[in-house]
Amino acid sequence: MTTRRAPALDPTDPLGIDDLLEPEEIAIRDSVRAMLDAEVEPHVAEWFETGEVPARDLMRSFGKLGLLGMHLEGYGCAGTSATAYGVACLELEASDSGIRSMVSVQGSLAMFAIWAFGSEAQKQEWLPRMASGEAIGCFGLTEPDAGSDPAGMRTQARQEPGGDWVLDGTKMWITNGSIADVAVVWAQTTDGVRGFVVPTDTAGFTGTAIKHKMSLRASVTAELVLDGVRLPADAVLPEVTGLKGPLSCLSEARYGIVWGAMGAARSSYEAARAYAGTRTQFGAPIAAFQLTQAKLADMALELNKGILLALHLGRRKDRVGLRPEQVSFGKLNNVREALEICRTARTVLGANGISLEYPVIRHMNNLESVLTYEGTSEMHTLIIGQALTGLPAFRPSQG
Repeated sequence: MTTRRAPALDPTDPLGIDDLLEPEEIAIRDSVRAMLDAEVEPHVAEWFETGEVPARDLMRSFGKLGLLGMHLEGYGCAGTSATAYGVACLELEASDSGIRSMVSVQGSLAMFAIWAFGSEAQKQEWLPRMASGEAIGCFGLTEPDAGSDPAGMRTQARQEPGGDWVLDGTKMWITNGSIADVAVVWAQTTDGVRGFVVPTDTAGFTGTAIKHKMSLRASVTAELVLDGVRLPADAVLPEVTGLKGPLSCLSEARYGIVWGAMGAARSSYEAARAYAGTRTQFGAPIAAFQLTQAKLADMALELNKGILLALHLGRRKDRVGLRPEQVSFGKLNNVREALEICRTARTVLGANGISLEYPVIRHMNNLESVLTYEGTSEMHTLIIGQALTGLPAFRPSQG
């Protein structure tokens, strides 16, 4: 028997995960990274510091690269695999969670809702322009008093005798909301929750940017107000009624987070590893100290386990599809571990860890939002708990 000699360990890919990727996936990864290195990396720390981001210019660049709705078929979308989309999300969030969120909300929430549940006319009107980045979309589900419990939404849509719909309500924490050309808005009707395609230039619709954030600052976040917004009868998404509509969209977006969180973790880990090799204390680089090596080893373990989990879910999604509970496994684990990696990386950098000269504190602050948006860690824990026991535990016991 011939013994095969393994190649030397690559510290940037110690488990050889690249060997599990298809050539197309590697090509997409490399093209996304090249675009980000040219157009995002030189500026993203300043965008985070100022709270301003050239979202429209970036969307057009992402559209030219085929990233917007890339996992959807037809209507100008690239039609890639779910795994390829995940690989792209990892690279996007390695630059910044806000950048990945911008792409994710466009493709996995707004575009996916229209693609999966819209009429042919709605698809033809919006999807090609959204795929190119010419039109920006947002997804209006969360409200000031309805986050984890979307069934408690107060936004109402009533249909008048002539067939028109009239929408009233408020949506909160909406990515892309103040710059969007179209909003997919979910509202209560007499038939249950329905989705509506709302052009943002419709009278009564306003989107106001939310300021004073300490997280996701390189991202547009807004409050949407719908005050007597009148829409034609065909503005409703015809193919879905009830919460399964918005929740299925959230599963699409959460899948991207499973990958994306590992991008933020990778960026912070790589910054810590590089810093430890050059920072000298007591006459030696701190990478030579046992406690620093223990931190780097733990970060590398969780980073690579998280990427393997994302890759497993991606392959499964491509072959047989994913259950929401499986997406919860990925979102809960990977965001939680990514945040811990960033916090540990911050300690390796010491005081420099809080400087925007390095990406670590920016990723750490961003992940505090990623931890709770599109399903809090508590909600994903309970989703998994119900799947394992068959018993729901979402409401406090009535005693």
